[in-house]
Amino acid sequence: MKLFFRKYGEAGPPLIIVHGLYGASDNWVSIARELEDRFEVFAVDQRNHGESPHNEQHTYEAMRDDLLEFMDDQGIDKAVLLGHSMGGKTVMAFAMAWPERVESLIVVDIAPIAYHDLAEHSQMTANHAKMIDAMLDLDLDRLESREDASRALAVSIGSERIRLFLLKNLERSKDQSFHWKINLPVLKKSLDEIMDGLPTEEYIKKGGIKGFPAFFVRGENSDYIRQEDHDLIRKLFPTAEIVSISNSGHWVHAEQPDLLVKNLKYFLG
Repeated sequence: MKLFFRKYGEAGPPLIIVHGLYGASDNWVSIARELEDRFEVFAVDQRNHGESPHNEQHTYEAMRDDLLEFMDDQGIDKAVLLGHSMGGKTVMAFAMAWPERVESLIVVDIAPIAYHDLAEHSQMTANHAKMIDAMLDLDLDRLESREDASRALAVSIGSERIRLFLLKNLERSKDQSFHWKINLPVLKKSLDEIMDGLPTEEYIKKGGIKGFPAFFVRGENSDYIRQEDHDLIRKLFPTAEIVSISNSGHWVHAEQPDLLVKNLKYFLG
């Protein structure tokens, strides 16, 4: 699949940013611009998101393969891979399949575990199905503005911050009607796979994945990476360094962009 992407910077090694569920490359523009002086930064839209094509398949294997095709198309032999949430699992899956194509691995607020046992994880995780249903139930034909959409979603999604994030995916057509850019039916159908863990056992038995440095960034107020997940992360990626960003939840790049950039520059040298 040919992924849509935004490019920043002309010199330096390639760095690829992969967004999370409901996100898009434009969520990472400010971070990309902070790094463009020392990297050639590519921010991609994953399948069924942003400007990239829609497809009935939405698995980590498929998204991993999309990333490989993107690198091959751009003539990128090795890259720094940075992924947030679902994108974090995508870059981990890529590193597990093709470690020789990874310069460094950066994973933001996600572990390689399954998130099906929702009671043990964040309220945000538990609400994914509810949020997708709320967006699907929105009567787009009756909307006159984004404010109308936000008010309608408020019945099911109380957080204004989350509503505004989701509504970045709502777009006007040329006839001024609204449509969703993300492929909500497929994301709903694929939610179990999105929440699934990565197949780590065989890799851990072989001593983990080595050959590049790994950096895991968690939001201090997020429970997507819990203390008990640290051991698994380090068994899978023995070089992994894990840091917390203070006063931040799951969307570290939106809540604490300056601290995230500071940590990224520290790790990337």
